[in-house]
Amino acid sequence: MKNKEKQKHYGNRDGFTLIELIVVMVILGLLAALVGPRFFGKVEKATQSAAKTEVEMLGQALDLFKLDTGRYPTTAEGLNALTANPGIPNWDGPYLKKALPIDPWKRPYNYQSPGTHGDYDLSSYGPDGSPGGEGENKDINSWE
Repeated sequence: MKNKEKQKHYGNRDGFTLIELIVVMVILGLLAALVGPRFFGKVEKATQSAAKTEVEMLGQALDLFKLDTGRYPTTAEGLNALTANPGIPNWDGPYLKKALPIDPWKRPYNYQSPGTHGDYDLSSYGPDGSPGGEGENKDINSWE
């Protein structure tokens, strides 16, 4: 008796109609179109922020190197001088707790000493991997 009452009340609907499914898919598509770009913009900003933090951390390690040795590593010695002694007197490293980091885009940081903007130039070319760039492709530089 209860089963017949259910059928009277609800009819013979056992599932969703095609129209209902299409409406739900359209709504989900609209939500993804609105939220997706904002989410991916945040991811790129977080990646750039991580690169800026690593450039600052490497700058601090370079300053400690200079305090001990009286100079920054040359371009030829590179950032590897922060993790292994290249034969410099008074070297008291390693100056990094972990291995030499690469930028968030899986490329090594660019280092030059003496630099054109100061004692040294330390940078990442950003996601495009080439010097310069605007917006999300902007370089991350130690002198900025």
